[in-house]
This record gives sequence, C-alpha cells and structure tokens, in this order.
Amino acid sequence: MSPNTGYFLNLPSNAPQLRILIVEDDPMMQLGLEQSLMAHPQLEIVGQAEDGYLGVQAALALKPDLVVMDIGLPRLDGIAATQQIKAALPETHVVMLTSHKTETEIIAALSSGADAYCIKGASIERLLSAIAAAVDGATYLDPQIARQVIENLKPPSAKGNTANLSGRELEVLKLMVEGLSNPEIAEKLYLSPNTVKTHVRGIMNKLAVDDRVQAAVVALRSGLV
Repeated sequence: MSPNTGYFLNLPSNAPQLRILIVEDDPMMQLGLEQSLMAHPQLEIVGQAEDGYLGVQAALALKPDLVVMDIGLPRLDGIAATQQIKAALPETHVVMLTSHKTETEIIAALSSGADAYCIKGASIERLLSAIAAAVDGATYLDPQIARQVIENLKPPSAKGNTANLSGRELEVLKLMVEGLSNPEIAEKLYLSPNTVKTHVRGIMNKLAVDDRVQAAVVALRSGLV
C-alpha cells in the first residue's frame, strides 16, 4: 500500500513537512498508518496516542498541523477529543479515520470541527485525498458515505443560479460531489490547482453557498449531476 507521492499538487516542493499526530487505539492500525504516511515525503509523524484523552494532551504539547483521529477511542471518544483540540488549536486540521458510518456520528464529527471524514479500509490514496482536502480548506466526505449524508442534509436556500454554470464548472462540480479534493480534480481534468480553485469559487458564488458540502447538496437536489 504505497502512497501517491505526487499527490500534494498544491504544496510547493520546498514547503515544510506537514506535521501529523495519529490518535488510534489499534496498535496494528497505528503501525500501518505510520508506515504508509511516513513513506510520503511531505508528511512527518510527530506523535501517536492510543486514546482521546492522551490525544488531546499530545495535540496541545506538539501543536501538529493535522490530526488523524479515530472515533471509537477509550476514555474520551474522537468526537469529544476533536472538539477540545479545535477549541484550543483552531488552525490544526482533523481528519476522522474510522469504521463508523452512521449519519449521526458523521454529522457529530463534522459539527465538532473535523475537516474530513474517511472510512477505514480504504486505500492510502483516499486518506491522502482527505488530508489534501483538509489542508486546502475544504470539507472531505469519503465517497462511501458522501451521498448518504448529502441526501439527508437540509438543503440550503435555493437562491443560487444553478442554470448559469459553465460546462467546465459542471465537470468540477460532479467531481466535488464524488468527494474529490482540488488537487485530485486538477489531476483528473488536467488543470492547474489554481484553475480548479477558481472554478470552485465560481461554482459556490453562482450557487450562493458557503462550502463544498452545500454545493454538493444543491447539485444533487437540483439534478445538476
């Protein structure tokens, strides 16, 4: 399971490594994550913790750029741990990596401040997609659960101009609904990351929404994709 080392298209090659804390109670999962992520040259594992309470302590001490967090943790679950970490370190990104797939848990995790939600057992490339999306300021939902959640979310106000999207913007929007981050969209459509960012901003402006999840809701409810 080797990572795609060319994935972080939006990070300069001379950018500092992304400092990552892993909070996971399964020793084998911990080891697998560490080995897979360390193989990527732009990632640095700065610490690990086996329960939510120790995860919060480690985050406060290490101030990582990003936390990979399980939900089902001893002593303090991952949702509560994320709330505490984001309250103290709002600039730290949190990627949930869990086997939990219920809508309640997904919404609770995102409400706690998690930037991404990824399902265990997926490829390392999917986790890298979640990490890239979080760093890019986007909300990432694993394709396994994205449609389930989006279809049950209350739709935002339908004040946007859904008919005014260009053909390229519709292509980008379809990939956003599938859970792809900006760098992955850029790779699939043979565009630069900056061009994709411009299209995403244009899509959100035209749909009158504030984030990618709302854009996906509008797209599905209006039959755009």
